[in-house]
Amino acid sequence: MIAIVDYGMGNLRSVSKAFQSQEFPAVVTRNPDDISNASGLVLPGVGAFGDCAKNLNEYGLIDPILRFIDSGKPFLGICLGLQVLFEESEEAPGVKGLGIIKGSVVKFPDFKTEGLKVPHMGWNQIAIKKDVPILNGVPENSWFYFVHSYYPSPEDDGVSAVKTTYGFEFTAAVQKDNVFASQFHPEKSSNLGLKMIQNFSALCGEKLRA
Repeated sequence: MIAIVDYGMGNLRSVSKAFQSQEFPAVVTRNPDDISNASGLVLPGVGAFGDCAKNLNEYGLIDPILRFIDSGKPFLGICLGLQVLFEESEEAPGVKGLGIIKGSVVKFPDFKTEGLKVPHMGWNQIAIKKDVPILNGVPENSWFYFVHSYYPSPEDDGVSAVKTTYGFEFTAAVQKDNVFASQFHPEKSSNLGLKMIQNFSALCGEKLRA
């Protein structure tokens, strides 16, 4: 069973429905035992970095998530679920992230002179920088859906699995050991997003329900 972390905010329903649409078993939960026993863990999110960190702490979810990542089982972060893996964010000065990925989350600059708006909202093409299993069958320059005002800036560019360009090139997904996380939304990215859901579920050893 794949566990989707419920920390009181985010796009839980759409992520859950994406797994259900592919007939992979997934449960929305904040129960530490469910998280520990899961074959894979998904940390989704839409909202503010500070609220995310606060809720994870108040619900006692930080230690279960860190223990799960330490176990080596597959982990998928989505949007805010990527950002909170970093050490900090300009959105919430002084608030600590999980620190799985060294670096920070940075606000987009004012793009008025370039005709670009913040938040970055819509479809962007991706450039794949690392051969990672969750992207199997996803072609170079595929389109994925983004909604965000802040972007990840890893200390080590070697963790950047995917990049995209919005005014400038930035990291759109990271991969470190068993952790993969995307700034874009697979659950809102049509067939190629669902392909990522299928790939992640396969990494977790999950099969289609009879």
